[in-house]
Amino acid sequence: MIVNGPASSASAPTRRRAQRGLSLIGLLLGGAVIAFAALLVMKVVPSALEYNAIRSAITKVATAGGNSIRDYQVAFDRYAAIDDITSIAGKDLQVEKRSDGHTVISFEYEKRIPLFGPASLVIEYRGSAQ
Repeated sequence: MIVNGPASSASAPTRRRAQRGLSLIGLLLGGAVIAFAALLVMKVVPSALEYNAIRSAITKVATAGGNSIRDYQVAFDRYAAIDDITSIAGKDLQVEKRSDGHTVISFEYEKRIPLFGPASLVIEYRGSAQ
């Protein structure tokens, strides 16, 4: 005898759970966002590393001291040759001798990083050392 009804729930089809996950469109969009972020990071990191090298060179030049503005510029050019600094040169430094005897060396430059097509990223770098 075949029994239909609540007693035979073992043979009844089980309910499907609602599917959860990422759709193909979501996966493609997420991948595009991650690829763009990776592209941006790969292009910005070398510029940031060069900025840190410039700050380090300026600090070393300022602590070493010098007699004239030209001495500071030549010393920076030596550090720039060693650290492969190409964004600025010694002639781009602003050297200011204060009345209290301290010398302040500062720099300012703009880095334009092409991304794709006509789009580019512009970063303004500034720094100084005493």
